[in-house]
Amino acid sequence: MNSLRTTAIATLLLAATSLGQANATTYNRGNSADPETLDQHKTSTTYESVILRDLYEGLVTYSADGKLVPGVAKSYELSKDGLVYTFHFRDDAKWSNGEPVVAGDFVFSFRRILTPETGAKYATVLYPIKNAEAAATGKMDVKEIGVKAIDDKTLQITLNAPTPYFIGLLAHQSALPVYPATVKKYGSDFVRPEHIVTNGAFTLKSFVPNDAITAVKNPYFHDADTVRIDAVKYYPTEDRSAAMRRFEAGELDTNNDVPLEQIDYLKETFKDQFHVAPYLGTYYYAINTQKEKLADADVRRALSMAIDRDYLAEDIWGGTMVAAYSFVPPGIANYDSPARTSWADMDILDREDKAREILESKGYTPAHPLKIEIRYNTSENHKNTAVAIADMWKNIGVEATLLNTDAKTHYANLRDGGDFDVARAGWIGDYSDPQNFLFLGLSDNKGLNYAKYNNPAFDAVMAKAAKTVDLKERAKLLKQAEEMYLNDVPNISLLYYSSKNLVSNKVHGFKDNLLDVHLSRYISIDR
Repeated sequence: MNSLRTTAIATLLLAATSLGQANATTYNRGNSADPETLDQHKTSTTYESVILRDLYEGLVTYSADGKLVPGVAKSYELSKDGLVYTFHFRDDAKWSNGEPVVAGDFVFSFRRILTPETGAKYATVLYPIKNAEAAATGKMDVKEIGVKAIDDKTLQITLNAPTPYFIGLLAHQSALPVYPATVKKYGSDFVRPEHIVTNGAFTLKSFVPNDAITAVKNPYFHDADTVRIDAVKYYPTEDRSAAMRRFEAGELDTNNDVPLEQIDYLKETFKDQFHVAPYLGTYYYAINTQKEKLADADVRRALSMAIDRDYLAEDIWGGTMVAAYSFVPPGIANYDSPARTSWADMDILDREDKAREILESKGYTPAHPLKIEIRYNTSENHKNTAVAIADMWKNIGVEATLLNTDAKTHYANLRDGGDFDVARAGWIGDYSDPQNFLFLGLSDNKGLNYAKYNNPAFDAVMAKAAKTVDLKERAKLLKQAEEMYLNDVPNISLLYYSSKNLVSNKVHGFKDNLLDVHLSRYISIDR
């Protein structure tokens, strides 16, 4: 048997033995949906990042309260011109097979995600790195990107231009390392439990689709002595009502969403175990701008104007969301004066009248209505939202039908350029900067630009902002870009998120934060 595989399996067995101990603790964690993949270079959803951040550690990571803290890199220096980061690795950073984590592992990982053949949906996140975009688009050899190992414990990253949010970007799942030897040996199968080698607080034991993913404590993790739980079981909880009942029965220790049609019951029954907190994200509907009937921005604007966002926030989402009239959510860093839709302060009845007028001018009448299909991923919350919006559109003569699929199918269709009219989506900030929302509209962001929006002027302003060092001038450019985006309406911003977690009073170390990031390594549970 291959020695690498033998070592990895032995490590898993060593970690798994803790589960049989009398004082072993398993954290039963509700997590929205099954991941489409556990390959960190091919993921794009928050429920995948929840698992990946437990399995892997990047150069930097998150504290229990969502702040950036050292990860594999114990420290770094930045050159005076803001272009060159030099990271110094901790001496005790190890993989789950006991091998040291070295700078070359990150060189391999960054090159892999920026290799076109990898098909990374999130490669654009790393475009601030020198030559990253050219490599990802096949215009330059990936070996030319600005990432190099000075020695085993020193990594240097060179940027195209000073990037104020770059360190935050490195905590994102796209910047998590892979273990080179297993990727080379097993290809895409490196994620299988019998092959995987991780460097985070946990390592993968099993993955049973539609049941649970189990990770066990990694004894080689540099901070293993502070990790209080022996295993984490991630349960897909697309059915929020069922998840609530499982939480109430003690089968789940936490769950990261709730059934909003039962919001009063949740508040009354669970009291301080029901956590509602500000969250850096926008809930929106993507419009397929390549569809003939939706290619006209005026038509898309009419659809947006007719939606009563206050009703959605208060009546559908039980006051746990906030009406959205911009794509970039409030409170974000490096953005003093965010953009806003020009008609946001109009009365909803006046907006409906204007929307009908627009549609009639485009030839859509009661005799010839605009017909729209709304796609959404399985969730009572998303269903109730879609039903409400369909009713609102009926008021302006639009006939809307609904189609739901599981989350994996839904997002695969969107990422792969599948057919749709209007589709439910959401974006949670990976770092606190408006670029992290507006980059979704870039024409070359194929995996995340669900609306297939293509505006060269928007692209040009975003490119100029990316090269602008002065933060005030950069903010003006980003506002200009968002104003274009709102005017073109490729996406309909509906609501600003709040995080909604059920957290058992037996759970300790779960701290609400703006990014809603909760690494399992900080959790302890009374049993």
